[in-house]
Amino acid sequence: MERIAIAMQDGGAGAGARHEAAARAARPTSFLSCRRTSIMGPPVGGTFWFQIFIRTSSPEIWRKTISGGEEVLAGKWGGLFWGYLLGKNFRRRDRDHLIPPRRMDAAVCRAEVCYPFGREHGRHRAVRRRKFITLLGGAAAWPLAARAQDSVVPLIGFLNSASLGPFTRLADAFRQGLREGGYVEGRNVTIEYRWADGQFARLPELAAELVHRRVSLIVAAGGTVSARAAKEVTTTIPILFIVGPNPIGDGLVTSVSRPGGNATGVALYTSELLPKRLEFLEKLLPRAAKIAVLVNPSDAAHELETKYVEDAMRVTGQQMVLLKVSAERDFEPALVSAGQQRVDALLVSANPFFTQRRVQLVALAARHAMPAGYPWREYTDAGGLMSYGPSIAGAYHLIGRYASRILNGEKPADLPVQAPTRYELVINLKTAKALGLDVPATLLAVADEVIE
Repeated sequence: MERIAIAMQDGGAGAGARHEAAARAARPTSFLSCRRTSIMGPPVGGTFWFQIFIRTSSPEIWRKTISGGEEVLAGKWGGLFWGYLLGKNFRRRDRDHLIPPRRMDAAVCRAEVCYPFGREHGRHRAVRRRKFITLLGGAAAWPLAARAQDSVVPLIGFLNSASLGPFTRLADAFRQGLREGGYVEGRNVTIEYRWADGQFARLPELAAELVHRRVSLIVAAGGTVSARAAKEVTTTIPILFIVGPNPIGDGLVTSVSRPGGNATGVALYTSELLPKRLEFLEKLLPRAAKIAVLVNPSDAAHELETKYVEDAMRVTGQQMVLLKVSAERDFEPALVSAGQQRVDALLVSANPFFTQRRVQLVALAARHAMPAGYPWREYTDAGGLMSYGPSIAGAYHLIGRYASRILNGEKPADLPVQAPTRYELVINLKTAKALGLDVPATLLAVADEVIE
């Protein structure tokens, strides 16, 4: 009897060696053991039996590898006879001693391949050697080819109008939602990120790049500008958006219950919440007569936001001062202008450009002793006075769940646009004290969280 043992594993330098350990552990690894046994009669023919042990993380992955390998070898080397013997946890103490001498912690399963040949092949000695080498190479390639058939990993395009740094927590929330749906970045899904860094004019180009990469879906976060950029470059790739205003009014969907196109996602309706934030500011500053509203004129939503505040101030009799900022250098002059116009308080739009620079905005408001109301709790966590709105991290988590459903075969047209079900009022008492403000007990009573 002749016996050959071959161990094949992934390794080497380059991109393959840099894969995550988790991804490496999930791959099948094969151990090939071969032996020649004589058939009854003159020793001019014979049969090679290949016992191939495949180390995988589960029997399910083993079956997929076997299935893929069968197609590969049967298609290239016809005449193979297959017999499968499924077992678990073979150890080096096995009686045939075919397992390589190292610990096998995962499930190990075995397939046997029988390839008969003999005198009818003519030059049987040369043929035996040639056939043996050919089949041996084919068996060695079997798990690799099978893996290639089963290793198509979906690619998600992540488009955002802001920058990674300030939005790291939100990107983490998206990946958490994706993970809860069964997809882990670097293991069974890949994410390509495109950050516009607050430069909205770059969004169409970045969206086109993702389409060129043939992504499975596009997550267009960071406001309506991102969603519109994605919609302009594709009508077929699924799009998941997070928008502040009404997605129907923005032309993103035809219905919130049945979007009907290639886009769906989460609508936060932040513009409609501006009057409510104004109401909380009035309770904190009952004598405030002049309120400044900070908007980004490069975002079409600023017109709707302005209208909501104007309508609310007609009822209260207050005066609105509009501050337009679309570049970082404009923040300081805007706050100086507000002080010169004797503004009593500031309302900040939910624009993603402002959210990205929330630390700078909060510091400027403190420097100019300007009480301000913000759209997200991320502002009050950074030292802002007061915020009211939904959880933006929760919105990113929701589209992470939606992304997993789309990767599983569901269509955006059938997934209703989600809306927040909970809104948080957060008050920072430390900031209020620094501004010399006494927060009424009635306002503290309705606050969802008070930062001491």
